[in-house]
Amino acid sequence: MPPPRAAILRVAVAGPLPGLFDYLPPTDADTRPLVPGTRLLVPFGRGQRVGMLVEFAESSEQEPDRLKPVAAVLDARALLGPADLALIRWAAEYYRSPLGEALFGALPVRLRRADARLDLDLPGLRPSAAGLALDLAALGRAPAQRRVMECLRAAPQGLGTLALKDRLGSCAGPLKALRDLGLIEACRVAAGPVPVPAALPDPATPYPAGPDLNPEQRRAVAAVSAAWGGFAPCVLDGVTGSGKTEVYIRLIAEAIAAGRQALVLVPEIGLTPQLRDRLEQRLPGPHAVLHSALPEAERERAWHSAAAGHATLVLGTRSACFVPLPRLGLIVVDEEHDASLKQQEGFRYSARDLAVRRAQQAACPVILGSATPSLETLYNARLGRYRRLHLSARAGGARAPAIAVLDIRGQSLSAGLSPLLRAQVEAQTGAGNQVILFLNRRGYAPVLTCHDCGWVGACPHCDARLTLHLRLRRLWCHHCGWFLGTPSKCPDCQGLDLRGLGLGTERLEEELRAVFPGVSLARVDRDSTRRKGELDRLLAASRSGEIQILVGTQMLAKGHDFPGVTLVGILDLDHTLYASDFRASERTAQLIVQVAGRAGRADRPGRVVLQTRHPDHPLLKSLIQGGYPGFAELALEEREAAALPPFGHLVLLRADAPEAEVPMDFLRQGRALALTLLADLGETRVQVSSPVPAPMERRAGRYRAQLLVEGPDRPGLQRLLRPWVSQLWMIARTGGLRWSLDVDPQDMM
Repeated sequence: MPPPRAAILRVAVAGPLPGLFDYLPPTDADTRPLVPGTRLLVPFGRGQRVGMLVEFAESSEQEPDRLKPVAAVLDARALLGPADLALIRWAAEYYRSPLGEALFGALPVRLRRADARLDLDLPGLRPSAAGLALDLAALGRAPAQRRVMECLRAAPQGLGTLALKDRLGSCAGPLKALRDLGLIEACRVAAGPVPVPAALPDPATPYPAGPDLNPEQRRAVAAVSAAWGGFAPCVLDGVTGSGKTEVYIRLIAEAIAAGRQALVLVPEIGLTPQLRDRLEQRLPGPHAVLHSALPEAERERAWHSAAAGHATLVLGTRSACFVPLPRLGLIVVDEEHDASLKQQEGFRYSARDLAVRRAQQAACPVILGSATPSLETLYNARLGRYRRLHLSARAGGARAPAIAVLDIRGQSLSAGLSPLLRAQVEAQTGAGNQVILFLNRRGYAPVLTCHDCGWVGACPHCDARLTLHLRLRRLWCHHCGWFLGTPSKCPDCQGLDLRGLGLGTERLEEELRAVFPGVSLARVDRDSTRRKGELDRLLAASRSGEIQILVGTQMLAKGHDFPGVTLVGILDLDHTLYASDFRASERTAQLIVQVAGRAGRADRPGRVVLQTRHPDHPLLKSLIQGGYPGFAELALEEREAAALPPFGHLVLLRADAPEAEVPMDFLRQGRALALTLLADLGETRVQVSSPVPAPMERRAGRYRAQLLVEGPDRPGLQRLLRPWVSQLWMIARTGGLRWSLDVDPQDMM
């Protein structure tokens, strides 16, 4: 029971503000009891802010006459339940984020403001008094009508018409007959918790069963099925094309059949439509889809559908890990290795790691699926924390593609292709097969320069060159988004000989059309797929065989199925082999394997050609000789020797300001505070580096610096972080300073 209304309300205010704020209950005549998880409109400074009730207190550190009453209660029912609040509070504490920022970052955009909740009542049906009193045996000759009545009597408060259709298929005829008999009546179904009957009648229209599982898939399904009702973290380590999605579908179907909800997290919005289509074809709904590209109202409706228990399946990107799910029974994290699952701004959290924590909290299985599991995940499996389920063979008997490293030193390239790769492209397209050419650099050319005086187009706000986008007639900074029209002459010497240097996907597409006239070709990158539905159109055209050559960035590597592709050419990954981020080799290996996995599906053997000027690089050698498992073993040995994750743990304190010295001064103060705290704690294993400029020091007009904290275990780091962050908030923020703390950083650049 909630405390009496005279209690002190402890409120988290939306925004990066540390601590909770104390308020009095509202003074209006509303006598509804307040419950934690409810949004409130509270006076703050000279205005008002949206806050969320977190807890009650009997007293406050503030003087009684300074406490103000809440201006308004925004929700008739709490948005977040006790389990949801517990998860977000744990996450805010672990990642050292202000609780208000974490709570409101977990909500749809409209709910972060004082907007009224959408009208979520749904049109529905319920049994009439006569229907409730009816002996169902009287409908023995009308089995379709009896199924409808069984379903509605299992939910006498009413069932949404869409939910009824999902369960029983098309039933317009039986519904009309039951209405005419006065056995059912129309109603509105509130978006509140939905009671689930112990057993649902079998759908009139069963969903497709799907392909037969191979022995490894069956073992994986059986292993997770045996863990229903308990926390069971599993790594589904399956080579590309091994049928991981089919394993997901079978397990989600089991969860839904048991009256539970399933949560599926994907790293990229681009993966959502195709996966959604496949899940909707196979699994009963309704389903809820959540990602940032949806209109605000649509996203909020999906969120409420999940929170009310209507949605049987929630499919979303990283923020979906916080969606309230009262009947959660299974969590799936697809492509768990992908860096996009880490939020890089504001509340910096890992959706993959929080999915594991949430599964532990809900006592349900969680599946981390990938063809290239992260080294942290493999290490947890090695220690026995996660159960490893391996799918070693491609579904349908397809063979894994052969990978060849092609030394292009001293060779003349045409449209980015060596003579050998060009000949292979000609052979495959001539045979009616499809080819993917992968170049992870969009735009026309990464540099525009003046051949007369050497001028180079540079971003005035970043330490970066401007990328030439020829069709858009723009020079574009891919770091801050600043752009200008392409100049017709050199800004310095007024010369007319301006040249693009280097190769981007736009230029590659142009040159390939000249090299392979008459061959259908399409480009897949962020520029070519900006229009809604364009990516789906291009993928569908490729699957139908309409397109023979696909040119693109890593968007092509994200789980797409191209059954006609027999050759993949990887044109340029050399720049990633020597990047300063210690994760660069891992991500390069993952990208190579993921791109290579697009070749050789179905009954067509595949081949991958990797062009490089560094054929003897250890990463490439280990990958070719031992595949991704061989690379991972070598990489884990290197990480252990250097005490890097997963054998050590990191925290990155970042700061930025319009002047270069301001963030450096803040970080120097922060380091001094940390060293003092470590001495007081007697902690000698945690190391605090000196502050340094970020690898790209100036970005969007601000100078950036960072400070690295390293420790052998998380508890030792957390003992430092708890008091340290409190002291960092007390340092005066002058000169436009901004700072953030990144626990378990995924991007050191």
